[in-house]
Amino acid sequence: MRNLNFRTALSSLAIGVVGACVGIQLFAPGIAGASPPTSAVTPIPKSAPAPADNPTTLEKVALGKQLFFDPRLSGDNTMSCATCHLPSKGFADGLRTAKGAGGKVLVRNTQSILNVGLYPVYFWDGRAASLEEQALAPIQSEEEMNQNLQELVRELGAAPGYVEQFRAVFNSPVTEAGIAKALAAFQRTLLSRNSPFDRFLAGDTSALSEQAREGWQLFQEAGCIQCHNGPALSDGKFYRLGMPFRDRGRGGITGEKKDLYAFRTPSLRDVALTAPYMHDGSFQTLLQVVEFYYRSTPPRPPEGLIIDFEPQVGRSYSEVGLIVEFLEALTGEAPAVSPPRLP
Repeated sequence: MRNLNFRTALSSLAIGVVGACVGIQLFAPGIAGASPPTSAVTPIPKSAPAPADNPTTLEKVALGKQLFFDPRLSGDNTMSCATCHLPSKGFADGLRTAKGAGGKVLVRNTQSILNVGLYPVYFWDGRAASLEEQALAPIQSEEEMNQNLQELVRELGAAPGYVEQFRAVFNSPVTEAGIAKALAAFQRTLLSRNSPFDRFLAGDTSALSEQAREGWQLFQEAGCIQCHNGPALSDGKFYRLGMPFRDRGRGGITGEKKDLYAFRTPSLRDVALTAPYMHDGSFQTLLQVVEFYYRSTPPRPPEGLIIDFEPQVGRSYSEVGLIVEFLEALTGEAPAVSPPRLP
């Protein structure tokens, strides 16, 4: 993961997903040691894979949707998962960085949870290995939703509707594990399909404008697909991109020097809906992000570390707008989700 010439690797539109509860949003050109995958870009599947111990069912998804919108999941009963992941904002929140318990301003941008069921790891720093693990982390975080899980089980267990649903879905009373599984099942249904780019891949060449087609060509030529590939347009790996070095990123989880200030490659799907961008919300527009990777002079990281990209100073600035046109063509048709009636 060391510097490649950006001409051969404009490699990582590191955009933002997944929220403070699950944003970097654009790309990290020039990731070294990578080569374009043979089938780099694939369509969004009909369904997200589920683990054997948590198969997706309609009843479980309905329960997870209720929990997702229920403010009882927060300690003061004022915040739900949907507070930070609004369907109207591409399941992000539109803020530079998220707000947590008591309105506290947090340090990371809220990532969208569209297509989150396709990720190999979760959060900017990869600290959760499954959606089930991810689901409970923001709830019990003192900075985010600040809810004691035992208290949450007690609160939900006092609602007859939830007791009936948990019994029907899990053949058990309300449990922490059941809450996590239901939330994960609901999130796996949040797939965004049929974007102009998907239709283009399926053979409809008219689905992309001429400018977006040029942007797609540049995306390939410059090596962006080295890191943004697969159905979610993310390799799920971690890169150091030269943003402010206040957040230890992946290194704060692993304790490894090599991981310091590195963040997970986010999905590019629906990126035009989820500004601001980067893990700290530094940029307000896609244009600013692409400009950063074309013309910036990133600061040197501390501790003798290096940046994992080289700015594309040798390429024409006219390419910036074309790549933005392509990124805007990645906006798909997300499921229509409205707040349910709560028990």
